[in-house]
Amino acid sequence: MTAAVDMTREHREERANSSTLKAKENTVLSPKFYTTDFEEIDRLDVSLLRKEWDQLMDELRADRNRDHFDRPASMRTTDVDLPEEARKQFEDFLVSSITSEFSGCVLYAEIKRRSKNKDVQDLFGMMARDESRHANFINQWLGDLGLGVDLGLLTKVKKTTFFKPKYIYYATYLSEKIGYARYITIFRTFERNPELRFHPIFQWFESWCNDEYRHGEAFALIMRANPHLLEGMNRLWIRFFLVAVFATMYVRDHTRTELHEAMGLDPTTYDFEVFRITSEITRQVFPFTLDIDNPRFKACLDRLCELSRQAEEAKSRGGLLGKLALVPIGLQAAKQLVSIYLLPTERNELPDAVRLAPIW
Repeated sequence: MTAAVDMTREHREERANSSTLKAKENTVLSPKFYTTDFEEIDRLDVSLLRKEWDQLMDELRADRNRDHFDRPASMRTTDVDLPEEARKQFEDFLVSSITSEFSGCVLYAEIKRRSKNKDVQDLFGMMARDESRHANFINQWLGDLGLGVDLGLLTKVKKTTFFKPKYIYYATYLSEKIGYARYITIFRTFERNPELRFHPIFQWFESWCNDEYRHGEAFALIMRANPHLLEGMNRLWIRFFLVAVFATMYVRDHTRTELHEAMGLDPTTYDFEVFRITSEITRQVFPFTLDIDNPRFKACLDRLCELSRQAEEAKSRGGLLGKLALVPIGLQAAKQLVSIYLLPTERNELPDAVRLAPIW
């Protein structure tokens, strides 16, 4: 089925508003907006890895993707040739992606604005530049489909979550690296099977995900330059964020099975390839990796997917019975997450050289 989007201005505005409302949702799986302790971040010290840090800052200043996101007018498309459900999931993917990119932009820009630390100003200013570019690029394609997100309004209505700086480092490092692994896996799939590429945006994924990769390198240097972030009780937080990020991705991707089928990807195979790449990358900084080959790991993730489906059914029923049904579902989901958390991890000896080339 071809979803031709030839609509009146009123219809476009209505859909754009619905996209903004979708982006502002605060659910377990939706991207969040964050705030933090800006004074603590301003005290960051990277002197232990000054040479590597300055080299990375030079790479970011070079801005090698400065002209990468200039979309030729000939590629503008108001048509996505997908079955209805796959099309909706693709639109949801774009809205979720723009929310995530813009969330990073807002946080990074605020950190730069409040900081007096030149290293902090340099890094977060350039990352805000990149994330803004990514968000606006996605919004061009959403605009073609009549689904443009009002980013200005989003900053006013999206709920913010407070994260300590170290949580920002762990979560953002993982987000940037897993983002790279996701995008490069999709890009390589279409590279091998160009007939499956149903939308032009995927042609930008390789250079785009290398932006994400460089951002992740900065957080790797921050953590390796401050070894206390990787020691003691902080190891428990690292394990928490590994479990949370992997589980969230797995459950979210298994709500988009039709989209993955359209891309020629099995969601489970795809996710475990992304887990493998991400685990290889995180050996540059984390003292352990999750044992993704443990059968219990996958069993718990599959159970979380089933519980997520049950939760959606309970919400759709509504009423008191629907709300009551969510309680045992939530408890069972928590049990699965704890089970994953308690699985033995694989110890990792940190390499002398922190930087890692994006070779996938």
